[in-house]
Amino acid sequence: MNSKKLAFTGYGLLLLGLIVAPFFGAYPVFVMKLMCFALFASAFNLLLGYTGLLSFGHAAFLGGAAYVAGYSIKAWAFTPELGLILGTLAGAFIGLVAGWLAIRRQGIYFSMITLALAQMLFFVFLQAKFTGGEDGLQGVPRGKLFGVIDLSSDLTMYYVALVIVTLAFLLIVRTVHSPFGQVLKAIKENEPRAISLGYDVHRFKLLAFVLSAALTGLAGALKTVVLGFATLSDAHWTTSGHVILMTLMGGLGTLSGPIVGSAVVVALENKIGDFGSFLAKLTGVEWFSTLGESVTIVTGLIFVICVLAFRRGIMGEIIAWLTRRKNGTA
Repeated sequence: MNSKKLAFTGYGLLLLGLIVAPFFGAYPVFVMKLMCFALFASAFNLLLGYTGLLSFGHAAFLGGAAYVAGYSIKAWAFTPELGLILGTLAGAFIGLVAGWLAIRRQGIYFSMITLALAQMLFFVFLQAKFTGGEDGLQGVPRGKLFGVIDLSSDLTMYYVALVIVTLAFLLIVRTVHSPFGQVLKAIKENEPRAISLGYDVHRFKLLAFVLSAALTGLAGALKTVVLGFATLSDAHWTTSGHVILMTLMGGLGTLSGPIVGSAVVVALENKIGDFGSFLAKLTGVEWFSTLGESVTIVTGLIFVICVLAFRRGIMGEIIAWLTRRKNGTA
């Protein structure tokens, strides 16, 4: 089986698993949250993994879109699809402004500009009345999709979210394998050579930045519709750090890596306490029951192990091993 067929089979099995997951005991809201972060990480990977631009401010797009979508649905009685569209456009607009300023610099200077702009926006959200400040924007209704499909049911909302995330991921796949995506890869590998070939590098970088921000905005808006609230943590710099962790842990520059990385990180944050309690009962060591309070330490330890043992990330190492096996060098 060649790599394309193997990838197609893997994605097909993943999609099938997500379709039947609610019928096998999976909590729909938790899986929807995981899907939102998977889209967030995939959008970030489009910028870092395929264009070579490290943004420390992607939380600004997630949080900004979350607030815009939530406020439009709650205060202006927008339907959920209009809220999602408005949130996506908000993410794209913030990305356009931030990208226009940031792409004028390279390397760490680019990263620090994105971080500074994101923190400025964070303090705007902290002070603004429409965001609810430290209390966040709460009580966002799901409403009816197109005025017909009632999203109050978790199961209905689950399949709507699955369709949205799947279509967004297909857009990322199409972008990566398009001529535009090939130019982005060329910029990442050798920017001076791309310039010598006549490409307007700044324009391509800005387009990639805006597309990544728009997809991140979609993830933030969808997360607000699913959970019914938006908080300051969505726009905080730690969220930008989380998406970097997800991408590196899963596999930078791979389509499946951010999905796996986000699943690992979100599962750790939400289930490590249950796992610790299970280990405490199994071994009789009471210390394991405190794992839920030390999720940052556990996540950091796993990240260190991945960096030392799996430098390409989980999926990156798997893909490299399959490639070596195919070439007979494993």
